[in-house]
Amino acid sequence: MVETDRRTEKGVRKPTPLLPDDSGLTLEEYLAMQQAIGHPTRFRILRTLTANDELSATDLKSAVDVESHNFHYHLDELVDVGLVDKRQRRTANSQGFYTYYRPTAMGRGILEYGVEELMRREREFNEAYS
Repeated sequence: MVETDRRTEKGVRKPTPLLPDDSGLTLEEYLAMQQAIGHPTRFRILRTLTANDELSATDLKSAVDVESHNFHYHLDELVDVGLVDKRQRRTANSQGFYTYYRPTAMGRGILEYGVEELMRREREFNEAYS
């Protein structure tokens, strides 16, 4: 079979490879990101961070309005898959130590070109055909 001919012996077309050979992430890592943003709470967290660039955990929690015991679980999931960065203040001030969160470039991209793009297309479709 020639490289440009992507058919099996039975004539079924194979999809082209998803990732280039020198991809920085694996397919599993991309799928983990999609799975993470697929949860409504994590979607709201990432969307809120993207709108604000960077927030403390306290400010983010109040903006998203989620239960405390669930909040850090969902936030940690976003950090673990690389959609959100976490940084901690190294020195205490009068308010103590704080942890700040911000979306990564991948987090911004997956939000803008993933879920929100699907929503934009649906809105355009509805406007065109209603």
